[in-house]
Amino acid sequence: MPEKKYDFDTVLDRRNTCSLKWEFCEQVLGVPDVIPMWVADMDFPAPPEVVEAVIRRARHGAYGYPFIPRSFWSAIINWMKTRHNWDIKREWLSSCHGVVPALNLCVQTFTAPGDKIIVQSPVYYPFFSAVENNGRRVVGNPLRFENGTWSMDFDDLKKKIDRRTRMIILCSPHNPVGRVWRKEELEALAEICLKHDLLIVSDEIHAEHVYRGHKHIPIASISSEIAARTLTLTAPSKAFNIAGLTTSVVIIPNQRLLNLYRTQLENLGLTVNNIFGLVALEAAYTHGAGWLDQLMAYLEDNMDFARKYFSDHIPRIKFLKPEGTYLALLNCRALGLPQKELNEFFLKKARVYFDEGPVFGPELEGYERMNLACPRATLAEALSRIEKAVRELEDRS
Repeated sequence: MPEKKYDFDTVLDRRNTCSLKWEFCEQVLGVPDVIPMWVADMDFPAPPEVVEAVIRRARHGAYGYPFIPRSFWSAIINWMKTRHNWDIKREWLSSCHGVVPALNLCVQTFTAPGDKIIVQSPVYYPFFSAVENNGRRVVGNPLRFENGTWSMDFDDLKKKIDRRTRMIILCSPHNPVGRVWRKEELEALAEICLKHDLLIVSDEIHAEHVYRGHKHIPIASISSEIAARTLTLTAPSKAFNIAGLTTSVVIIPNQRLLNLYRTQLENLGLTVNNIFGLVALEAAYTHGAGWLDQLMAYLEDNMDFARKYFSDHIPRIKFLKPEGTYLALLNCRALGLPQKELNEFFLKKARVYFDEGPVFGPELEGYERMNLACPRATLAEALSRIEKAVRELEDRS
């Protein structure tokens, strides 16, 4: 039987669908006709198998309190084994209404006000707010950028740890720098955490978006010692474009830690799940592998298309191809614009909207983060707009 082919080229009109990505520029910033390439969701429909499962459930008509079936947990366990060679057990699993809420719950549950939590910037900005908004202190352990790649600074990390340091938040694969951490890097980090009795909260929501030549390794899968101090947060939301269904997975092999987490979940009244999120997760993890494989080939072609386009037509902007995620960094420093003017330039001149680099950390001053999870035609139009705007900027110089 021939392999089913999925369509990623058709442009999906997402306007007037309550899409944050597509409504924000016009409704909040007051700028129409903008191609949004900022917030991390994709301009592709979810896999047909997921859409059909949600529609079947919606047709039933009764949307009362949901019960999580065994098949939901089995889908997660099978996915982790098949996709990541990680044997997990049902008794390790809990859920939450998204990875960011789960991150905040972990901070609240396992640290106290005034405790220090290590964050490796530049990084997904809710990491900072999860620490600061809960009365904890961010300890920066910036990544190093050398020879065109980003790496962890273990010497700096060791110096930053003191008796008030309780936790490190790991982004794996890393958003926004696009690194897929190698096993030896994760082992070096784990050794430091073991020595200093640090908990690891590992955001692995982009685990499915890894390009050829790279492999995602769940840090908790390295050893039982590491698993005992790791809280892994993941979800099918990025991989299958179902973030609006607010369903995530929390994997905690340490039973004492898991019980504490579940108690906090109950104390905050967050134990009722989204019924459509439950259905979508199970369908995605059960039937979505073929769709995901084809998506990844399409996304990598998008990355290569953009890299060549910038190199050939907009060489003043340096495109950094990621190892994972569908997000790429643009080094725009050669344009010579201060960050505020750079943001305005892309929004109002190029009519393309990015996430500005410094929201991820001061290391990305002069950078923008670009979301390439869109049909090729949309990407080509965005690049053409950027090229035209840069040429006009150069003509005025």
